[in-house]
Amino acid sequence: MTGTWANWAGNQRASGMTVVHPRGPEEIARVVRRAAEEGRRVKVAGSGHSFTGIAVPVDVLVVLDRHAGVVALDRRTGLVTVEAGMTLGRLSAVLAEAGLSLTNLGDIDAQTVAGAMATGTHGTGERYGGLATQVRGLQMVLADGSVLDCEAEVLRAARVSLGALGVVSTVTLQAEPLFPMRAEEGPMGLSELLDRFDELAGSVDHFEAYWFPHTQRALVKRNTRLPPDAALDRLPRWREWVDDELLANTVFGWVQALGRRFPSTVRPLAQVSARGLAPRTFTDWSHRVFTSPRRVRFKEMEYALAREGFVPVLRELVEAIGRSDLRISFPVELRVAPADDIPLSTASGRDSAYVAVHVDHATPHRDYFDLVESVLAGAGGRPHWGKLHSLDAESLRPRYDGFDGFVALRDRLDPCGRFTNPYLDRVLGPPGSAA
Repeated sequence: MTGTWANWAGNQRASGMTVVHPRGPEEIARVVRRAAEEGRRVKVAGSGHSFTGIAVPVDVLVVLDRHAGVVALDRRTGLVTVEAGMTLGRLSAVLAEAGLSLTNLGDIDAQTVAGAMATGTHGTGERYGGLATQVRGLQMVLADGSVLDCEAEVLRAARVSLGALGVVSTVTLQAEPLFPMRAEEGPMGLSELLDRFDELAGSVDHFEAYWFPHTQRALVKRNTRLPPDAALDRLPRWREWVDDELLANTVFGWVQALGRRFPSTVRPLAQVSARGLAPRTFTDWSHRVFTSPRRVRFKEMEYALAREGFVPVLRELVEAIGRSDLRISFPVELRVAPADDIPLSTASGRDSAYVAVHVDHATPHRDYFDLVESVLAGAGGRPHWGKLHSLDAESLRPRYDGFDGFVALRDRLDPCGRFTNPYLDRVLGPPGSAA
Protein backbone atom coordinates (compact mmCIF):
# COMPACT_ATOMS: atom_id res chain seq x y z
CA MET A 1 0.00 0.00 0.00
CA THR A 2 1.33 3.44 -0.96
CA GLY A 3 0.72 6.18 1.55
CA THR A 4 1.60 9.48 3.15
CA TRP A 5 3.05 10.22 6.57
CA ALA A 6 3.36 13.23 8.89
CA ASN A 7 4.77 13.53 12.37
CA TRP A 8 2.75 14.75 15.39
CA ALA A 9 3.86 18.38 14.98
CA GLY A 10 3.24 18.36 11.23
CA ASN A 11 6.69 19.76 10.38
CA GLN A 12 7.97 16.49 8.86
CA ARG A 13 6.10 14.87 5.98
CA ALA A 14 6.60 12.21 3.34
CA SER A 15 4.58 10.61 0.56
CA GLY A 16 4.85 7.93 -2.10
CA MET A 17 6.40 5.27 0.13
CA THR A 18 5.15 1.74 0.66
CA VAL A 19 3.43 1.33 4.05
CA VAL A 20 3.44 -2.07 5.75
CA HIS A 21 2.05 -3.28 9.08
CA PRO A 22 3.99 -6.44 9.98
CA ARG A 23 3.29 -8.54 13.03
CA GLY A 24 6.05 -10.55 14.64
CA PRO A 25 9.79 -10.67 13.95
CA GLU A 26 9.46 -12.99 10.97
CA GLU A 27 7.08 -10.66 9.14
CA ILE A 28 9.38 -7.73 9.91
CA ALA A 29 12.31 -9.76 8.60
CA ARG A 30 10.43 -10.54 5.37
CA VAL A 31 9.77 -6.84 4.84
CA VAL A 32 13.46 -6.04 5.29
CA ARG A 33 14.62 -8.89 3.04
CA ARG A 34 12.27 -7.80 0.28
CA ALA A 35 13.46 -4.21 0.59
CA ALA A 36 17.05 -5.44 0.36
CA GLU A 37 16.27 -7.39 -2.81
CA GLU A 38 14.71 -4.27 -4.34
CA GLY A 39 17.40 -1.88 -3.11
CA ARG A 40 14.93 0.13 -1.03
CA ARG A 41 15.36 1.85 2.34
CA VAL A 42 13.30 1.03 5.44
CA LYS A 43 12.21 3.28 8.31
CA VAL A 44 10.04 2.76 11.38
CA ALA A 45 8.21 5.91 12.43
CA GLY A 46 6.78 4.97 15.82
CA SER A 47 4.24 7.50 17.09
CA GLY A 48 5.76 10.38 15.15
CA HIS A 49 6.73 12.37 18.24
CA SER A 50 10.16 13.34 16.92
CA PHE A 51 10.48 16.84 15.48
CA THR A 52 13.60 16.11 13.44
CA GLY A 53 13.63 14.04 10.26
CA ILE A 54 14.98 11.01 12.14
CA ALA A 55 11.97 8.82 11.25
CA VAL A 56 11.05 10.26 7.84
CA PRO A 57 10.55 7.32 5.46
CA VAL A 58 12.04 7.28 1.98
CA ASP A 59 10.93 4.01 0.36
CA VAL A 60 9.29 1.70 2.93
CA LEU A 61 7.50 2.75 6.12
CA VAL A 62 7.11 0.06 8.78
CA VAL A 63 4.23 0.71 11.17
CA LEU A 64 4.30 -1.53 14.24
CA ASP A 65 0.72 -0.97 15.41
CA ARG A 66 0.08 -4.73 15.03
CA HIS A 67 3.32 -5.53 16.84
CA ALA A 68 2.64 -3.92 20.21
CA GLY A 69 1.96 -6.62 22.80
CA VAL A 70 3.55 -8.05 25.93
CA VAL A 71 5.92 -10.94 25.28
CA ALA A 72 6.85 -11.74 28.89
CA LEU A 73 6.44 -10.19 32.32
CA ASP A 74 8.07 -11.49 35.51
CA ARG A 75 6.64 -9.87 38.63
CA ARG A 76 9.41 -11.35 40.76
CA THR A 77 12.38 -9.95 38.82
CA GLY A 78 10.59 -6.93 37.35
CA LEU A 79 11.76 -7.79 33.84
CA VAL A 80 9.22 -7.09 31.10
CA THR A 81 9.64 -7.81 27.40
CA VAL A 82 7.36 -5.99 24.98
CA GLU A 83 7.01 -5.67 21.24
CA ALA A 84 8.51 -2.49 19.88
CA GLY A 85 5.26 -0.80 18.85
CA MET A 86 3.79 -0.65 22.36
CA THR A 87 3.39 2.90 23.64
CA LEU A 88 4.83 4.04 26.95
CA GLY A 89 1.34 4.86 28.18
CA ARG A 90 0.12 1.33 27.49
CA LEU A 91 3.27 -0.14 29.04
CA SER A 92 2.76 1.88 32.23
CA ALA A 93 -0.82 0.60 32.46
CA VAL A 94 0.30 -3.02 31.97
CA LEU A 95 3.01 -2.67 34.58
CA ALA A 96 0.68 -1.01 37.08
CA GLU A 97 -1.76 -3.90 36.78
CA ALA A 98 1.13 -6.20 37.70
CA GLY A 99 2.23 -4.00 40.63
CA LEU A 100 5.24 -2.62 38.74
CA SER A 101 6.41 0.66 37.23
CA LEU A 102 9.27 2.09 35.22
CA THR A 103 11.93 3.90 37.23
CA ASN A 104 11.68 7.13 35.27
CA LEU A 105 9.61 8.62 32.46
CA GLY A 106 9.46 11.78 30.42
CA ASP A 107 6.39 13.99 30.53
CA ILE A 108 4.75 12.48 27.41
CA ASP A 109 3.83 8.79 27.15
CA ALA A 110 2.43 8.63 23.59
CA GLN A 111 5.75 7.46 22.08
CA THR A 112 6.41 3.83 21.24
CA VAL A 113 8.89 2.06 23.48
CA ALA A 114 11.36 1.54 20.63
CA GLY A 115 11.04 5.10 19.32
CA ALA A 116 11.51 6.69 22.73
CA MET A 117 14.51 4.48 23.41
CA ALA A 118 16.13 5.07 20.02
CA THR A 119 16.02 8.86 20.34
CA GLY A 120 17.32 8.99 23.93
CA THR A 121 14.05 10.10 25.53
CA HIS A 122 14.56 10.93 29.20
CA GLY A 123 12.81 12.27 32.27
CA THR A 124 14.51 14.11 35.09
CA GLY A 125 16.36 13.32 38.30
CA GLU A 126 20.06 13.52 39.09
CA ARG A 127 20.15 9.84 40.11
CA TYR A 128 17.70 8.40 37.56
CA GLY A 129 18.62 7.99 33.91
CA GLY A 130 16.48 7.96 30.78
CA LEU A 131 14.48 5.10 29.33
CA ALA A 132 17.52 3.55 27.60
CA THR A 133 19.26 3.01 30.95
CA GLN A 134 16.39 0.71 31.94
CA VAL A 135 16.90 -1.56 28.88
CA ARG A 136 18.23 -5.06 29.61
CA GLY A 137 17.74 -6.75 26.24
CA LEU A 138 16.87 -6.10 22.59
CA GLN A 139 15.91 -8.18 19.59
CA MET A 140 16.60 -6.51 16.26
CA VAL A 141 16.08 -7.31 12.58
CA LEU A 142 19.27 -6.47 10.67
CA ALA A 143 19.74 -5.17 7.14
CA ASP A 144 20.00 -8.68 5.66
CA GLY A 145 16.76 -9.78 7.32
CA SER A 146 18.42 -11.83 10.04
CA VAL A 147 17.10 -11.57 13.61
CA LEU A 148 19.67 -10.73 16.29
CA ASP A 149 19.34 -11.01 20.07
CA CYS A 150 21.64 -8.12 20.96
CA GLU A 151 24.52 -8.65 23.37
CA ALA A 152 27.67 -6.87 24.52
CA GLU A 153 28.78 -4.06 22.17
CA VAL A 154 25.63 -4.13 20.04
CA LEU A 155 23.28 -4.01 23.04
CA ARG A 156 25.26 -1.20 24.63
CA ALA A 157 25.04 0.94 21.49
CA ALA A 158 21.56 -0.05 20.30
CA ARG A 159 19.89 1.35 23.42
CA VAL A 160 20.13 4.76 21.70
CA SER A 161 20.38 3.70 18.08
CA LEU A 162 18.68 6.54 16.17
CA GLY A 163 17.04 3.74 14.18
CA ALA A 164 20.34 3.36 12.31
CA LEU A 165 21.28 -0.21 13.26
CA GLY A 166 18.15 -2.20 12.44
CA VAL A 167 14.45 -2.59 13.18
CA VAL A 168 13.93 -3.25 16.89
CA SER A 169 11.46 -6.08 17.37
CA THR A 170 11.32 -6.50 21.15
CA VAL A 171 12.65 -4.60 24.14
CA THR A 172 13.30 -5.98 27.63
CA LEU A 173 13.13 -3.39 30.41
CA GLN A 174 13.90 -3.50 34.12
CA ALA A 175 10.85 -2.37 36.08
CA GLU A 176 10.53 -1.99 39.84
CA PRO A 177 7.69 -2.32 42.37
CA LEU A 178 4.90 0.18 41.75
CA PHE A 179 5.58 3.29 43.82
CA PRO A 180 3.79 6.56 44.53
CA MET A 181 5.34 10.03 44.38
CA ARG A 182 4.60 13.20 46.24
CA ALA A 183 4.41 16.11 43.81
CA GLU A 184 5.08 19.63 45.04
CA GLU A 185 4.57 22.32 42.42
CA GLY A 186 4.65 26.07 42.79
CA PRO A 187 5.96 29.42 41.58
CA MET A 188 9.46 30.72 42.21
CA GLY A 189 11.32 33.84 41.17
CA LEU A 190 13.78 33.40 38.31
CA SER A 191 16.66 34.85 40.34
CA GLU A 192 16.07 32.37 43.15
CA LEU A 193 15.82 29.49 40.68
CA LEU A 194 19.15 30.42 39.08
CA ASP A 195 20.87 30.99 42.43
CA ARG A 196 19.63 27.70 43.89
CA PHE A 197 19.43 25.49 40.79
CA ASP A 198 22.00 22.88 41.88
CA GLU A 199 20.63 22.79 45.42
CA LEU A 200 17.05 22.38 44.20
CA ALA A 201 17.93 19.73 41.62
CA GLY A 202 19.77 17.70 44.26
CA SER A 203 17.17 18.07 47.00
CA VAL A 204 14.52 15.75 45.54
CA ASP A 205 14.38 12.63 43.40
CA HIS A 206 12.90 14.24 40.28
CA PHE A 207 13.23 17.99 39.72
CA GLU A 208 12.16 20.17 36.82
CA ALA A 209 11.43 23.84 36.28
CA TYR A 210 9.72 25.99 33.69
CA TRP A 211 10.78 29.60 33.15
CA PHE A 212 8.31 31.94 31.47
CA PRO A 213 10.21 34.20 29.05
CA HIS A 214 9.44 37.93 29.32
CA THR A 215 8.92 37.43 33.06
CA GLN A 216 10.94 36.89 36.22
CA ARG A 217 8.81 33.92 37.25
CA ALA A 218 9.15 30.16 36.99
CA LEU A 219 7.20 27.05 37.92
CA VAL A 220 9.18 24.52 39.97
CA LYS A 221 8.20 20.85 40.27
CA ARG A 222 9.70 18.67 43.01
CA ASN A 223 8.71 15.00 42.97
CA THR A 224 9.70 12.66 45.81
CA ARG A 225 9.56 8.88 45.58
CA LEU A 226 7.62 7.23 48.43
CA PRO A 227 7.48 3.63 49.74
CA PRO A 228 5.12 1.34 47.80
CA ASP A 229 2.64 1.26 50.69
CA ALA A 230 2.46 5.05 51.15
CA ALA A 231 -1.06 6.45 51.05
CA LEU A 232 -2.23 8.27 47.93
CA ASP A 233 -3.53 11.82 48.24
CA ARG A 234 -4.76 12.58 44.76
CA LEU A 235 -6.03 15.91 43.55
CA PRO A 236 -9.82 16.24 43.47
CA ARG A 237 -11.05 15.37 40.02
CA TRP A 238 -12.32 18.89 39.43
CA ARG A 239 -8.89 20.37 40.27
CA GLU A 240 -7.09 17.85 38.08
CA TRP A 241 -9.42 18.70 35.16
CA VAL A 242 -9.05 22.45 35.67
CA ASP A 243 -5.24 22.31 35.92
CA ASP A 244 -4.35 19.64 33.37
CA GLU A 245 -7.13 19.95 30.79
CA LEU A 246 -8.76 23.36 30.98
CA LEU A 247 -5.70 25.50 31.80
CA ALA A 248 -2.73 23.46 30.50
CA ASN A 249 -4.43 22.45 27.26
CA THR A 250 -7.62 24.33 26.34
CA VAL A 251 -6.74 27.80 27.63
CA PHE A 252 -3.08 27.38 26.70
CA GLY A 253 -4.20 26.49 23.18
CA TRP A 254 -6.28 29.68 23.02
CA VAL A 255 -3.24 31.68 24.14
CA GLN A 256 -1.14 30.17 21.35
CA ALA A 257 -3.80 30.91 18.74
CA LEU A 258 -4.16 34.48 19.98
CA GLY A 259 -0.40 34.97 19.93
CA ARG A 260 -0.17 33.73 16.34
CA ARG A 261 -2.83 36.15 15.18
CA PHE A 262 -1.83 39.09 17.35
CA PRO A 263 1.91 38.83 18.22
CA SER A 264 1.74 41.98 20.36
CA THR A 265 -0.30 40.02 22.93
CA VAL A 266 2.41 37.42 23.63
CA ARG A 267 4.43 39.36 26.20
CA PRO A 268 1.43 40.68 28.21
CA LEU A 269 -0.11 37.21 28.22
CA ALA A 270 3.19 35.75 29.50
CA GLN A 271 3.00 38.11 32.46
CA VAL A 272 -0.59 37.09 33.16
CA SER A 273 0.24 33.38 32.89
CA ALA A 274 3.24 33.67 35.21
CA ARG A 275 1.26 35.60 37.84
CA GLY A 276 -1.48 32.97 37.68
CA LEU A 277 0.75 30.07 38.76
CA ALA A 278 -0.91 28.35 41.71
CA PRO A 279 0.88 25.91 44.05
CA ARG A 280 -0.39 22.38 44.47
CA THR A 281 0.70 19.26 46.33
CA PHE A 282 -0.58 15.73 45.78
CA THR A 283 0.49 12.08 45.91
CA ASP A 284 -0.23 9.62 43.11
CA TRP A 285 1.32 6.64 41.34
CA SER A 286 4.60 7.58 39.68
CA HIS A 287 3.49 7.17 36.07
CA ARG A 288 0.59 9.56 36.69
CA VAL A 289 2.93 12.15 38.20
CA PHE A 290 5.66 11.83 35.57
CA THR A 291 3.36 12.29 32.56
CA SER A 292 0.77 14.86 31.52
CA PRO A 293 -1.60 15.15 28.55
CA ARG A 294 -0.18 17.33 25.77
CA ARG A 295 -2.90 18.35 23.32
CA VAL A 296 -1.40 21.64 22.13
CA ARG A 297 0.93 20.74 19.28
CA PHE A 298 4.38 22.29 19.23
CA LYS A 299 7.90 22.11 17.81
CA GLU A 300 10.82 21.64 20.17
CA MET A 301 14.59 21.97 20.51
CA GLU A 302 16.46 20.49 23.49
CA TYR A 303 20.14 20.51 24.37
CA ALA A 304 22.01 18.62 27.08
CA LEU A 305 24.93 20.37 28.76
CA ALA A 306 27.47 19.24 31.30
CA ARG A 307 25.91 19.70 34.73
CA GLU A 308 29.09 21.34 35.96
CA GLY A 309 29.00 24.90 34.72
CA PHE A 310 25.37 24.69 33.61
CA VAL A 311 24.00 27.67 35.52
CA PRO A 312 26.34 30.27 33.92
CA VAL A 313 25.23 29.04 30.48
CA LEU A 314 21.60 29.24 31.56
CA ARG A 315 22.12 32.82 32.74
CA GLU A 316 23.67 33.64 29.36
CA LEU A 317 20.63 32.20 27.60
CA VAL A 318 18.21 34.18 29.78
CA GLU A 319 20.14 37.36 28.99
CA ALA A 320 20.25 36.59 25.25
CA ILE A 321 16.50 36.07 25.12
CA GLY A 322 15.96 39.23 27.14
CA ARG A 323 18.02 41.28 24.68
CA SER A 324 16.13 39.95 21.68
CA ASP A 325 12.88 41.21 20.21
CA LEU A 326 11.42 37.70 20.12
CA ARG A 327 7.93 36.96 21.40
CA ILE A 328 7.98 33.59 23.16
CA SER A 329 4.73 32.05 24.35
CA PHE A 330 5.98 28.67 25.68
CA PRO A 331 7.93 28.26 28.94
CA VAL A 332 11.54 27.05 28.84
CA GLU A 333 11.91 23.61 30.44
CA LEU A 334 14.86 22.64 32.65
CA ARG A 335 15.74 19.08 33.73
CA VAL A 336 18.72 17.01 34.94
CA ALA A 337 20.07 13.47 34.48
CA PRO A 338 23.03 11.38 35.66
CA ALA A 339 25.88 10.22 33.44
CA ASP A 340 25.42 6.91 31.63
CA ASP A 341 27.55 4.61 29.45
CA ILE A 342 25.49 4.63 26.24
CA PRO A 343 27.61 5.89 23.31
CA LEU A 344 25.06 8.29 21.77
CA SER A 345 23.05 9.13 24.87
CA THR A 346 23.00 12.87 25.51
CA ALA A 347 24.15 12.03 29.06
CA SER A 348 26.95 9.74 27.89
CA GLY A 349 29.92 10.08 30.25
CA ARG A 350 28.75 13.21 32.05
CA ASP A 351 26.12 14.37 34.53
CA SER A 352 23.81 16.53 32.47
CA ALA A 353 21.29 19.35 32.59
CA TYR A 354 18.78 20.01 29.85
CA VAL A 355 17.22 23.09 28.32
CA ALA A 356 14.16 22.59 26.11
CA VAL A 357 12.46 25.35 24.15
CA HIS A 358 9.19 25.18 22.25
CA VAL A 359 7.01 27.09 19.83
CA ASP A 360 3.46 26.47 18.68
CA HIS A 361 3.43 24.02 15.74
CA ALA A 362 2.22 26.71 13.34
CA THR A 363 4.66 29.41 14.51
CA PRO A 364 8.00 30.00 12.72
CA HIS A 365 10.77 28.72 14.96
CA ARG A 366 14.02 29.51 13.16
CA ASP A 367 14.99 32.84 14.78
CA TYR A 368 14.28 31.62 18.32
CA PHE A 369 15.87 28.22 17.92
CA ASP A 370 18.93 29.68 16.19
CA LEU A 371 19.46 32.05 19.11
CA VAL A 372 19.12 29.26 21.66
CA GLU A 373 21.36 26.94 19.68
CA SER A 374 24.08 29.58 19.39
CA VAL A 375 24.32 29.65 23.19
CA LEU A 376 23.83 25.97 24.02
CA ALA A 377 25.74 24.37 21.15
CA GLY A 378 28.52 26.88 21.70
CA ALA A 379 28.81 25.63 25.28
CA GLY A 380 29.37 22.03 24.18
CA GLY A 381 25.71 21.06 24.25
CA ARG A 382 24.42 17.86 22.72
CA PRO A 383 21.08 18.05 20.87
CA HIS A 384 18.29 15.61 21.57
CA TRP A 385 18.19 13.34 18.51
CA GLY A 386 14.45 13.69 18.10
CA LYS A 387 14.28 17.46 18.55
CA LEU A 388 15.17 20.21 16.12
CA HIS A 389 18.81 21.25 15.71
CA SER A 390 21.22 22.13 12.92
CA LEU A 391 24.34 20.13 13.85
CA ASP A 392 25.95 17.58 11.54
CA ALA A 393 28.38 14.68 11.93
CA GLU A 394 31.43 16.95 11.82
CA SER A 395 30.19 19.05 14.73
CA LEU A 396 28.69 16.13 16.68
CA ARG A 397 31.74 13.83 16.54
CA PRO A 398 33.86 15.72 19.13
CA ARG A 399 30.92 15.88 21.54
CA TYR A 400 30.78 12.08 21.98
CA ASP A 401 33.70 9.83 22.87
CA GLY A 402 31.79 6.90 21.37
CA PHE A 403 30.71 8.59 18.14
CA ASP A 404 33.20 6.93 15.79
CA GLY A 405 32.66 3.54 17.41
CA PHE A 406 28.92 3.83 16.88
CA VAL A 407 29.32 4.84 13.23
CA ALA A 408 31.69 1.91 12.69
CA LEU A 409 29.11 -0.44 14.20
CA ARG A 410 26.43 1.07 11.94
CA ASP A 411 28.62 0.50 8.89
CA ARG A 412 29.23 -3.10 9.94
CA LEU A 413 25.56 -3.94 10.61
CA ASP A 414 24.11 -1.89 7.73
CA PRO A 415 26.85 -1.39 5.11
CA CYS A 416 24.37 -0.59 2.34
CA GLY A 417 22.44 2.04 4.29
CA ARG A 418 19.18 0.08 4.38
CA PHE A 419 17.99 2.08 7.41
CA THR A 420 19.35 5.50 6.59
CA ASN A 421 17.58 8.67 5.44
CA PRO A 422 18.72 12.28 4.88
CA TYR A 423 18.67 13.14 8.60
CA LEU A 424 20.83 10.17 9.56
CA ASP A 425 23.22 10.90 6.70
CA ARG A 426 23.60 14.40 8.11
CA VAL A 427 24.15 13.54 11.79
CA LEU A 428 26.13 10.28 11.35
CA GLY A 429 27.59 10.70 7.91
CA PRO A 430 26.56 8.49 4.96
CA PRO A 431 27.24 4.74 5.10
CA GLY A 432 30.94 3.96 4.94
CA SER A 433 31.96 7.25 6.56
CA ALA A 434 33.44 5.81 9.77
CA ALA A 435 36.67 7.61 10.69
